[in-house]
Amino acid sequence: MSAIFDRVLPLNLVANTAIFYVAVRLSGLRPKQILVPILLLHSTRHLGMMFLTRGATYPGLPLEFAYPAAFGDLLTAVLALVTIPIVLRGASLAKPAVWLFNIVGTIDLVAAITLATIHNAPVAMGPSYWIPAFWVPLLLVTHYVTFVLLRRRGDL
Repeated sequence: MSAIFDRVLPLNLVANTAIFYVAVRLSGLRPKQILVPILLLHSTRHLGMMFLTRGATYPGLPLEFAYPAAFGDLLTAVLALVTIPIVLRGASLAKPAVWLFNIVGTIDLVAAITLATIHNAPVAMGPSYWIPAFWVPLLLVTHYVTFVLLRRRGDL
């Protein structure tokens, strides 16, 4: 029976992704009004460093998951933070900067989900389990929304 409970993470990912998707689809805002809060949200992805913090995970968390997840999130947080003033100024680099942030951030999440699955990381995530259970679906949906906005013609 415990093996079933060890697999709750995929259910949390799917359910929360659907919930956040519905919430985002309800808004009718301009791209900049949507992108700045998304970038602010992703600027807090330094929280992924919790996967390297004693006490935030159980002993035995696979390092093959923990290091790429932590540093991929940190890189994405830095890219998001640097991109905010570029978008706010309406600079010509805004769209390329958002593309870079969004591609790197999406690849990071897909890699982390894949590595967590391959290495059975959820059973050792401990208190950090809330990151993939709640945070990752929100991040996935906001990456999707950002891709939709980027595909529109014109400036951000």
